[in-house]
This record gives sequence, structure tokens and C-alpha cells, in this order.
Amino acid sequence: MILAWLIVVPLVAGALAWLGERQSVRLCRWIALLALGADLALLAAIWLNAPAIDPTVRSGWLVEAARPWIPRFGIDFHVAMDGLGLLMVALTLFLGIVAVACSWTEIRERVGFFHANLLWSIAGIVGVFVALDLFLFFFLWEVMLVPMYFLIAIWGHENRIYSAIKFFIFTQASSLLMLASIVGLAWINASATGEWTFNYFALLGTDLEPNIAMWLMLGFFIAFAVKLPAVPFHTWLPDAHTDAPTAGSIILAGVLLKTGAYGLIRFVVPLFPDAAMRIAPVAMALAVAGILYGAVLAFAQVDFKRLVAYTSVSHLGFVLLGIFAWNELALQGAIMGMIAHGLSTGGLFAVAGALQERLHTRDMRRMGGLWLRLPRMGAVALFFAIASLGLPGLANFVAEFLVLLGSFAVAPAAAVLAAVGLIFAAVYSLVLIQRSFHGPAKKEIRATDFDRREMAWSAAMIVALVWLGLRPQPVFDAARPTLEELGVPAVLSDEGAEP
Repeated sequence: MILAWLIVVPLVAGALAWLGERQSVRLCRWIALLALGADLALLAAIWLNAPAIDPTVRSGWLVEAARPWIPRFGIDFHVAMDGLGLLMVALTLFLGIVAVACSWTEIRERVGFFHANLLWSIAGIVGVFVALDLFLFFFLWEVMLVPMYFLIAIWGHENRIYSAIKFFIFTQASSLLMLASIVGLAWINASATGEWTFNYFALLGTDLEPNIAMWLMLGFFIAFAVKLPAVPFHTWLPDAHTDAPTAGSIILAGVLLKTGAYGLIRFVVPLFPDAAMRIAPVAMALAVAGILYGAVLAFAQVDFKRLVAYTSVSHLGFVLLGIFAWNELALQGAIMGMIAHGLSTGGLFAVAGALQERLHTRDMRRMGGLWLRLPRMGAVALFFAIASLGLPGLANFVAEFLVLLGSFAVAPAAAVLAAVGLIFAAVYSLVLIQRSFHGPAKKEIRATDFDRREMAWSAAMIVALVWLGLRPQPVFDAARPTLEELGVPAVLSDEGAEP
């Protein structure tokens, strides 16, 4: 049950951090940091020793465990990890450590409760990436959302209550649709087999009428599209990002949004292949709309964090496009895009938090001329900006190139329109740097530059983006068994790939 410890450690550490505030606020921070480090060590053990842990696991899976939870309704604590789950959990824990490091001096009130909510949200996210019982998946889906609501509502900025409530309403309403679909799918399977189960593998082969499959699939699709987010379900995201604390924005952009893309890959297409094939053109159209719409809206922003928030809508449009192209090239690009976006956009949000902590503003009209005064911060911000625009040699370029290459074979028009988004990305990324760090200074700046702690987390993210850009093969190798298990075509036919 090593996978269970990946969830339990942050849960317990969150409670300890909350209680530890009575002793020292530094103790809370170190508890969070050590807990996430311990989880990374457990993850490394899974990766290195998976065959020795359990040689009987299914093909394509590293480790798997199941225990009865609510036997009366066929609900188990069933968790497993394959290459896709490994990549997503590694990204979660890495960005969790960055989030704690970025909050070291920013959070000064209720520090213990802050780190408790941060760790509990991370525990829920990790659980989502390993849960293979659909009821357990939904339960952990809710676990990750509630602490994020508190992070925004308590430690957020100007309109934090409005943004937190909007985030909660959007995510909870869509989650209820997913719950209805989960119960409906289990009920149909029970009617055919005479046994209630929420087991992912048991439900994969459920025989569904086309119309019923479409409605059940839409329940999942809408929940994941809201979380991704895809246009037109995206309106909660800019507000949530703008008003969230730095750690909240990093976790929200870096990994919580990726649960939506993960759900599309893991559940929507495998459980409802025919229905997913029928809506693929619509989903790809929404992806292209998100790429272009998010890019144009990003260019129009004057708030640093709000600009970066809209870039997420644009970049994750590439992920949605790659998923519904449903061939190996496009899906490998989508998976790499999830990782690259988490690192580059998470880095930009960390810079935004550092700027706000020093200047007490996110308004780029009040910035300018910062490069001479804060050269290390400027260099870090420039790197993350050029990573975000897809500079060759960095991870984002690999992701977007593969998505466009794979989707062109399926929907050439969509790929061509999506490529226009790359031009817009260059514009808004460079405008971000120009308005913030170059030009005449708008006011006297007495802030200090990045210190050793801030340069440490910056260096870690920069190295990761460069390494993935120059050597992406380990990510492709980790994801390939998952794609093979899902039946993703490796070679495209003239007619294109079908889900």
C-alpha cells in the first residue's frame, strides 16, 4: 500500500503543520517541506522498484493495490500507478515544494492552517492521479477542491471571497454532473452483471446504448472541461488566479488544472470511445477557440497575474487539441504540455507573487525599469516567458510541436489555426517582460532582488524545463505503456485516428 502513503503523508503532515503553529511558524513550513520531500522519496521507490513491490500488477502499471471500503456497494480503495500517473504525481510534488518555498515569507497570518490546506489539496490531487475506483476518484476530487477554496478565500487578494465562491460554484456544479454519470454507469453495469462495482477496469467494457453513452460521457466531459478549463467553461479561472496567494496559483495552474486533462485521457475516451469520437470535432473546435481567445485576452491585460491566467487558457487549449486528436504524437505532446505548462506558468506565477510582495501591486502600468534594480528576478522572469512562448530547446516547444504534428493528420484546419496561437504567445510573453521590467521606471523601487531561496526554486524549474526540452525521451517512454493500454494508434492512417 505504498500508494496509500503518498496520500496519507500530506494529510497527516497538514494536521501536524496546523498544530505546530503553536510552537513556531518556521516549524509549519519545515513540516510541509519534509512531508513533500518524503513523498518524492516514496515516488522514487515506486519508480525504481515497482516490479519488486508487486510482480503481479497488470501490464502497463507500475504498482496496484485494492482493499474493500464500502463492500455493500462494491466500492474499494483501489489505487494504481502507471507511467502517466507517475509523471503527474512527480509534477505535483515538485511544484508543491516550490509552492512552500515561494510562501516562506509571503504568508504571515495563520501559517499553520495555510500549510494544512496546501498539503491537503496536494493529497487530494495525488489521490486523483492514482484512484481507479470511480467513487474513490470522485471523493478525492472533492478533497482537493475544498482546501483550495480556503486558500483563495482566506489568504487571497482584493476580491478573494468573490473569486473563491465562483471557483467553488463552477467546480462543484460540474462535479455533481460527473457524480451522476458515475452512478449511472455503475447502475447500468450492475443491471447487466447483477453486481455493483465502481472498478475502473470492470466498467471499461460496459455495453451502453449510443444516446445513453453520450449523456454519461457529457457528465464527465463537462466536469473535466471546467477544470481544464476549456472555453466557454473558463470564466472562473482568471478571477481565481488573480486573487489566489502565490502558492495557490502555483498549485492551481501547475497541477489542479491538469486533473481535467488527466480525466479526459483516463476516463472520457476509454469509458465512452464512440461518444468521444462523436464529439471530437466539437472538442477540437473548443480547443482552437481557447488557444486564440486566451491569447488575445492575455494581450489586453494590465494585471500581471491576470495576463498569466489567460495564457493558461491558451496553452491548455493545445492539451485539449492533442487529447481529441487521439494519436500517439498528439497525446505525447499533450502529456508533455501538461508538464511544461505546470513548470513555465507556475514559474511566472511565482515571479508575480514575488513582485507583489515587494511592490504591493500587480499592475504593470505601475512597473517598468525593474531590470536594472532587480536583474536576477528579471532574468528568471524572461526565461519563464520565453519558455511559455515555446522557444526551441525548451519543454513547451516539444509539447506544442508534437500536438500540432499529431493533430494536423486528423484535422489540418484546426492545427493551422492553433499554430496562429504560437505567434500570439510570442507577442503577449514579450509584452509582459517589456511592461514589467523594461522602459522607464514608473516609481522609485527599493525592493531587494531574488535571494538564495528564490534563486534555488527558480534554478530547479529552469533546469527541469531545459532538460525536458533537450531530452524529452524519458517522458515519452514513461507515457508510452499507458497509451498502448488505451489503444492509442501509433501510426496514422489516411483517414486519421479515431478515439
